[in-house]
This record gives sequence, C-alpha cells and structure tokens, in this order.
Amino acid sequence: MKIAIVILNWNGKKLLEKFLPSIVKYSNLINVEIYVADNASTDDSVDFIKQNYPNIVIVQNKENGGFAKGYNDALKHINADIYGLVNSDIEVTEGWLNSIIAAFENEENTAIIQPKILDFKNKELFEYAGAGGGFVDKYGYPFCRGRIFSKLEKDNQQFNDTKDIFWASGACFFIRSKVFHELNGFDEDYFAHQEEIDLCWRAKNTNKTIKYVGASTVFHVGGATLKEESPKKTFLNFRNSLFTLVKNLPKKQLFVIIFTRLVLDGIAGIKFLIEMRPIHTFSILKAHISFYSQLNNMLHKRKDQYQITDYYRVKSIVWQHFVLGKKKYNDIINKL
Repeated sequence: MKIAIVILNWNGKKLLEKFLPSIVKYSNLINVEIYVADNASTDDSVDFIKQNYPNIVIVQNKENGGFAKGYNDALKHINADIYGLVNSDIEVTEGWLNSIIAAFENEENTAIIQPKILDFKNKELFEYAGAGGGFVDKYGYPFCRGRIFSKLEKDNQQFNDTKDIFWASGACFFIRSKVFHELNGFDEDYFAHQEEIDLCWRAKNTNKTIKYVGASTVFHVGGATLKEESPKKTFLNFRNSLFTLVKNLPKKQLFVIIFTRLVLDGIAGIKFLIEMRPIHTFSILKAHISFYSQLNNMLHKRKDQYQITDYYRVKSIVWQHFVLGKKKYNDIINKL
C-alpha cells in the first residue's frame, strides 16, 4: 500500500522546525511519502521546508480554508491508498506506522485508524484530542478512553489494545483514500473542530469499521492552533457537534435529542457564567444562532437510509461525569 503522511500547515514554521524531524526519521519506509499541505501561509514556513526538507512534497492551497477545506483541497492532488493526516504539533515514535499499516492490510473493512495519543507536555498523560480512541454519548457529547471532558488519565498501558471505536482524532487520522473520497471528505461548513467525528459517523453509517491501535504512539501538543480556553473553540465545538447530530441521527430520534442537547448547552452556558467566564456563554449563544441559520442546509445533507441506531455506549456522559463524579473511562463503562 502507498501511504501519504500529510501535514496541514498554516504559518507554522516553529512547529515544523520542532516536529518534522521525528516524522521524517520514523516514517522512512518503502511506499511512504511525506507531504505538507500549506493553507496559504504568510510566514516563511514553505521556504523553510524547501531549504531543509527537499524530499517533502508541498501542496499549496490557494486560501486558508481551515482544517476541513485545507485537507479536502490538498488531498485532491495526492495519490495514495492511505492518507495519514498528522497535525503539525505531533511527535511520532519509532515504529509508529508498522501496526497501523498491518491493521489496514489485514482488515479490509477497517476504514479509519488512530494511534495512542499522549500529551507532549506531560508524556505520562493521555492528550485531550483523541487519547485512547473516541466515542459520543446519546446527545453527541464526545469523550475518549483516557479523557472525559477536561480530565486526563495517566497512561498505565490500560489502553495498549486494538479496539473498535466510534471516532478517531483528527490530530493523527489515518483513512483509506477510497473511503475519504466516497464520503466527499470533511464537511467544509465546519471550518475546524469535530469534522472528524462527523466523517467517522458517516463512515459508520456505511458499515465501515474505525479502529484504535494502541501499539502505535504519538505525542500531541494540543491547542497549537486554537487554545483550549479559546472562545472561538467553544463556538466551533458546540455548533459543529449540533451539525453532526442533525446530519447523522436516525430520523425518529432527531427532534428529541436535538431539543435535549440545546437545553444541556444552555445549562453549560449558565455554568460558564457561574465560573465568571461569560465570554464562553456568549460563544454558546453564537453557536446556537449559527446552528439555526444553517439548519436547513444540514438537514439536506442527511442520508436517512444509512443511519445506525447503536451509536452510543453511554446515555449521558454529562450525568456520569458532572453529577456522579466519574473521571475515568473504565469507571463509567465497567459499571454500566
């Protein structure tokens, strides 16, 4: 199989200086080629790559279309069997590709894979964006093995397995190119955040399998583009999660779950006010306004004939975490 490691870049020279060396060193396999998809950077990151890494192929996008459009535009020009979409703030480790390639070769129905993602700043901890593989609850709130909301677990090899998951992290996201293009790639209306959950859900709706491969490890800085406490990140996460529900929920569940989710978002807004973070409450309000303005557009993207009904393992991660005080994935799953 031909593997394309594709790094999306926007004004990221410092990140490329720091993290390209490990990717180049540990991706030196036959049939693996490294690409940088540049989102119309205005710094000298492209010149840096040309001067220091002449073997890396640069795909120059005409504009900064964010994560979704950036990858959609670039991948039209890359010929490979597997796309490995890797954030520019990812450090990889020796042998990181071996078990991922083996899983694709041995499991024809496996369409998407993510490795174990640990925190670059504290390498004993799982990292927020993906950790040990992602799931959603009944109301669309995402969580991971190793990360429940902002609570991160220590890596004690408890998730060194290979496991079916619901969504794979966009920070380090491997997908069969055929599946990517059959599903028309990422939804560009998202701009950034949670478009990988939507793409995974659409893949699941066509009976594809998504895997976590714990034998492969990478380290992620996280928040290099938008900090965790960014109001824009709050806006995108809340709005895009609602987009994903509208597009992918079974028809009979759609109204009740969306209504409940809007109420829960309102409670989250009140929580931000109590915590003296009103700018995030305002971000949720803006997210809902944007959601309503694009609701008709999202409804037209539904594919009712494919939608799965068993998409969640936990009815309410909000209840489990904030009311019952569960902080670890196994504490929640093993006691259900």
